[in-house]
Amino acid sequence: MNLSIRNPSLQRITVFLFVMALIWSLSGTLMVATAANSHKANGALAVPLGTRLHQFFPGPTPPSDASCRAMGSMRPCYSPKEMRRAYGLTGLINDGFTGKGQSIVIIDSFGSPTIADDLQVFDAGYGLPDPPLFKVLSPLGTVPFDPNNSDMVNWAFETTLDVEWAHAIAPGANIVLLTSPVSETEGVQGMPQFLFLEKYALNHHLGKIISQSWGATENTLFTPAGREVFEDFNAFYRRAASEHVTVFASTGDSGSANLEQDLMTFYPFPTVIFPASSPWVTAVGGTSLFATTNGKYQSETVWNEGAADAGGGGISQVFKEPDYQQDNLPASDQALLGGKRGIPDISYNADPATSILVYLSFFPGAVGYFRIGGTSEGSPQWAGIIAIANQRTGHPLGFLNEALYKLGNSNDADESFHDITVGNNAQPGIPPGIPGYNSTPGWDAASGWGTPKGGELIQQLIQLDT
Repeated sequence: MNLSIRNPSLQRITVFLFVMALIWSLSGTLMVATAANSHKANGALAVPLGTRLHQFFPGPTPPSDASCRAMGSMRPCYSPKEMRRAYGLTGLINDGFTGKGQSIVIIDSFGSPTIADDLQVFDAGYGLPDPPLFKVLSPLGTVPFDPNNSDMVNWAFETTLDVEWAHAIAPGANIVLLTSPVSETEGVQGMPQFLFLEKYALNHHLGKIISQSWGATENTLFTPAGREVFEDFNAFYRRAASEHVTVFASTGDSGSANLEQDLMTFYPFPTVIFPASSPWVTAVGGTSLFATTNGKYQSETVWNEGAADAGGGGISQVFKEPDYQQDNLPASDQALLGGKRGIPDISYNADPATSILVYLSFFPGAVGYFRIGGTSEGSPQWAGIIAIANQRTGHPLGFLNEALYKLGNSNDADESFHDITVGNNAQPGIPPGIPGYNSTPGWDAASGWGTPKGGELIQQLIQLDT
């Protein structure tokens, strides 16, 4: 999402949405001015770090994409139907491949007190069926929701995005939301609780797909306790792969720049976030998607607005280059990586200027739809795509990266991916200017292999799986 809290994943919603409760609920949209550098979401949310205007649409009925564009700046607000068409999923959905029989597990701090009701309103607004099963589990307990706590507000936005849009892509899949009573921010904070929840999901067989729209800058974990986090999570991810579980993680919303543990200072050199940097996780970067008002794909670029608003990507300082990158990337990429893991693996729309909408009612005085963006979009929507793929295949595909890199290095790559060849994720506006990575033909450290051409990608994954 693009929250502006500190989760590199929650990074895009820009908070102090409290202001919204105080502002005009006029007949059309509510323009919300957010406080500068208000927060950085706790994961891969996407909202700018500076003062920003956000649109709010009151009531249970979402505006059409055409009406959003007519309000100025031609900024879309893509519907589920448009997103499915843009990324090649419409035919599968129409043929009954909706993720039926699959379960998506979502991990968030705090959750949202209104998520069950909000999902029903979102579904009614977009003509979606309710999920066969939606379950919220809090095995570590809960804390009371405080609408005056910006951290909780941002996590509630993140939760809403994750649940509503995983369901929007795979309406036939079950959704299991696991919430922690501790906020994940930077460093070790909140990470042991998240690991407990993910182990709980596997131990209780809750689902074969895990979505993580959060993360911490790798460098904030360069401590004894942080090293233990690396080791424990990676042992878990290896276990998940052995049990045919697919794990996604968003790469963050500040491009090649990421925050130190004080949540205010950026490291003065390129960095990446964990768990996206784990070799056992499929890392999802961010793009700007341009499509028509009926969802016809036109083009994409790497998402980069400057001022710490861009899709995360780069080179791990911790993890060695995995075999699937060594075996499938050319000499030019090998020189760039220098024997280390590069991310993202794939990408998805993330730009708040090419937004989607979420419906929420937990914020007093501002009940309705909000524009949202950030790499937090990508993890739950890719989870939906793989729920469809698992149904189509007849069994879980599990760890994806080996297959994704074989496809990317094959003659069929342009049938499976929209290759993003325009843009970069550098952050020159952050002193002293953080260099980034350019998009290129094939894999790159700004967009990975690109975004999905859903139907063909799933077909190719099935063929590689046989």
